[in-house]
Amino acid sequence: MIPIYSYGQVPTDKIFSRADNGADVRAAVRNIISNVQKEGDAALRRYALEFDKAQLDCLEVSVDEMDAAVASLEPQLVELLNQAARRIRAFHRHQIREGFVVSEEKGVVLGQKVIALDKVGLYVPGGTAAYPSSVLMNCIPAKIAGCREIVMVSPPSQDGDIAPVILAAARIAGVDRVFRTGGAQAVAALAYGTESIPKVDKIVGPGNAYVAEAKRQVFGKVAIDMIAGPSEILIVADAHSNPKHLAADLLSQAEHDKMAAAVLVTDSMELAQAVQTEIERQLTSLPRAEIARVSIDQNGKVIVTDNLTQALEIANEIAPEHLELCVDDPFAFLSQVRNAGSIFLGRSCPEALGDYFAGPNHTLPTGGTARFMSPLSVDDFVKRTQFTYYTQDALSKVGESVVRFARQEGLEAHARSVQSRFEKEEVL
Repeated sequence: MIPIYSYGQVPTDKIFSRADNGADVRAAVRNIISNVQKEGDAALRRYALEFDKAQLDCLEVSVDEMDAAVASLEPQLVELLNQAARRIRAFHRHQIREGFVVSEEKGVVLGQKVIALDKVGLYVPGGTAAYPSSVLMNCIPAKIAGCREIVMVSPPSQDGDIAPVILAAARIAGVDRVFRTGGAQAVAALAYGTESIPKVDKIVGPGNAYVAEAKRQVFGKVAIDMIAGPSEILIVADAHSNPKHLAADLLSQAEHDKMAAAVLVTDSMELAQAVQTEIERQLTSLPRAEIARVSIDQNGKVIVTDNLTQALEIANEIAPEHLELCVDDPFAFLSQVRNAGSIFLGRSCPEALGDYFAGPNHTLPTGGTARFMSPLSVDDFVKRTQFTYYTQDALSKVGESVVRFARQEGLEAHARSVQSRFEKEEVL
């Protein structure tokens, strides 16, 4: 049963349980990455047999296989995927950035270019779970950014296939190449390249503890989106909220993972107790009740505050992945939110809406990193460079200042590189 606490009874940094990967996971991942670097495709096939029980003859999924996957699905499901893709595209197109050119001084041109990454690797979980939403959310911003090639990896089933709905989502989103490989070995392949899989510039997408650790270890060789941890939801609710809805929203995250954290913060003890009872009632009919039960009992909490201002203070301290504001006037509280991955406003906006259909991205910072990180966006798939142009006359106006600055830092060669442009050439 989810426990109820009074405000201040649980230290803020203990409200969410956030475990780090252990030494065993780190060592195992380090070994896998090393083997993929040395053995390439052979290591991927060996790990597929060991971890996925799949004998792979060919790592890459052909375009014909992807088209066949689309054709195998019910038309209604294909249309559902297309509808979601359209909404995701519509939202993320607003994130497109343009470069700029500044020419406010005579003879001086300054500017910034925004350049899409060449190759992006997309990790999609597989096995017993099939999450086409992850394909759409991670691929579409990259396509909008203008990345030249998007490479997807996903663990195969025992028969060596990837779920048709995953392949269909990849086709709809615009993935260029798909490979049957998962786990830390897939991350290593994307980072270093193998005979079949090209090395990429950035790896994005969620995964288990081994995938997250692999992304951590290859960071620097390639860029990554974030180190994703277990799912989190924090709901701030007032006394007028429906306990049935709140219980359902908390369980929507609890069913993800036994390590998931679902927390309700409210200024009403009566509501807190009603939600506690409702969770128990709903758990009895939940297909993933075993997972949700562990999550709720071990990581779930209800915090009763004196007022909603305290509730918002808790939210900002925790910096949750998902924050629901189930209050009378959510927009009145929006300005008070400083730290959250994604915010869901009002009583008719469950977090699940954002997972699939609303349009904003569902790849979000976890583990308190919303204090300094943002949801996945078009910005994650571009880089910026800058350019500077000075004429001789323009340089002459600032040259002496640059020389003095360089000498103040003790860098005489810097000074001379400017000064030399104003010295008369010796005539031999």
